[in-house]
Amino acid sequence: MTLRPLPKTVAPVPDELLSGWLIRLATINYCEVDELMAHIGISVRHPATFDFEVDMATLEKIAIAARLDPKTVGSLVFPPMSQAEALLTAQFPFQSCPDCSRQGLALRHWRRAWAFDCQICGTRLVSIFAIPHGELASEKLLHRARRGAGHLELAIASNSAAHLRRAMRAVTFAMALKTVRGDKAFALQHPRPGVRIFCLAAIAAAQAHPLIKAAMFSRSIDGFARAALLRTYGKEPRLLAAVDQIVKRNLRSALLPEAESHI
Repeated sequence: MTLRPLPKTVAPVPDELLSGWLIRLATINYCEVDELMAHIGISVRHPATFDFEVDMATLEKIAIAARLDPKTVGSLVFPPMSQAEALLTAQFPFQSCPDCSRQGLALRHWRRAWAFDCQICGTRLVSIFAIPHGELASEKLLHRARRGAGHLELAIASNSAAHLRRAMRAVTFAMALKTVRGDKAFALQHPRPGVRIFCLAAIAAAQAHPLIKAAMFSRSIDGFARAALLRTYGKEPRLLAAVDQIVKRNLRSALLPEAESHI
């Protein structure tokens, strides 16, 4: 059976994902995406599975239907990634730009754990699971989270194991303080926006004097922070010992002025 091109086509935009473009292609042809897939002769439940790997035969079918070059269609798929980059790239959407999504767009960078603002319009990305009028983050926390996202992106782009390790330590610590269980990558894509923002902010805070800041948390939050420190530095006893020394020194410094005031 010869595949007939669709009546209408739509040009992809830079950074667009194949799944999102297929939805736009279906919309402009007045059909649902599953009907579009059936017309093309592709059996798939979730078009998002195409965002990471598509065989050449499928690409050619889509290209013929949309009257595009197969290379253009193939460019809408994620390129090969390092293990760390793949771990921090969501398999399915977890955030979007409220402005661009109204135009039917689904962009590649929205899937990245470090993405904070839309690269098209500059609007802050929001969780697609967010509850309207839910928890609100302060501007100060958002500013720190944005900086943390930048540090995480730089760690991935530079392929720096040391920078990535420091960032993930901060995330582990933040997860413990928020009593969040699970994988660190999941926390950075968490459906509760407050958790993700807090973890990104922790990455920013960890860039300067991370042990001192861990000690400050340990002193002020006690049990939770201690559990966080054990989880974060459990495999590195020397670092944990260093944090303990900072805590003790800070306590002595705090007690000394109090003792002098009673003399």
